[in-house]
Amino acid sequence: MDNAIYASLTRQSGLMQEMRAIANNMANASTTGFRREGLVFSEYMVPLGSDGDTLAMANIRGRMVDLAQGGMTQTGGDYDMAIDGDGFFMVQTPQGNRLTRAGVFMPNAAGEIVNPDGHPLLDDGQAAIVIPPGTRSLGVGMDGTVSADGQPIGRVGVFASPDPADLRHVAGTLFEAGDAAEPMDDAKIRQGFLEESNVDPVTEIARMVEVQRAYELGQSFLEQEDQRIRQAITSLTR
Repeated sequence: MDNAIYASLTRQSGLMQEMRAIANNMANASTTGFRREGLVFSEYMVPLGSDGDTLAMANIRGRMVDLAQGGMTQTGGDYDMAIDGDGFFMVQTPQGNRLTRAGVFMPNAAGEIVNPDGHPLLDDGQAAIVIPPGTRSLGVGMDGTVSADGQPIGRVGVFASPDPADLRHVAGTLFEAGDAAEPMDDAKIRQGFLEESNVDPVTEIARMVEVQRAYELGQSFLEQEDQRIRQAITSLTR
């Protein structure tokens, strides 16, 4: 196969994956705490022979998580929380602790504060926060201190990854940071608020159009190369 076709195919594959990432961003434009994602591309050289010639190929190095702050929506809910600034909540899942910006929480039957999937919210020591039975009012201070009927019972943990590139999107609004996540002392939490998705639909649509045009241009080139090869084979076999 012609080298130009090899290079074009790697480019087309990358554009297709970027289109999927954009579509996922747009689908979650209204998802609480969702972080926009993009792809990181790099170029690598493939040797063509002993004469030193090389072919430039495209390669996807990974995903980039946009950590920009999303808008705030006031709900007034006692268990709704939003982080004002950097950091993530940490929840406990069967697969291990995960980070999230989605602050929709509620109490379960055991009194633990959990997210809609039933994963417990963890404190700054990575332990579940339990609300005492009979609690009439719940307060969460700006520093994350949780009070039941005015009595402190724990502190919501806010964690950050030393290197944002280590964040790996695992599902929905959950991220894995391995053992690198560290508690933050200067985080600010706003009770009764939820953070919106940081996806800008207009920007995503503009990017989708750009990627689609680039893909169509690459597809047109591949079709022309295919036609050229067919004509060459036909001429040689006559």
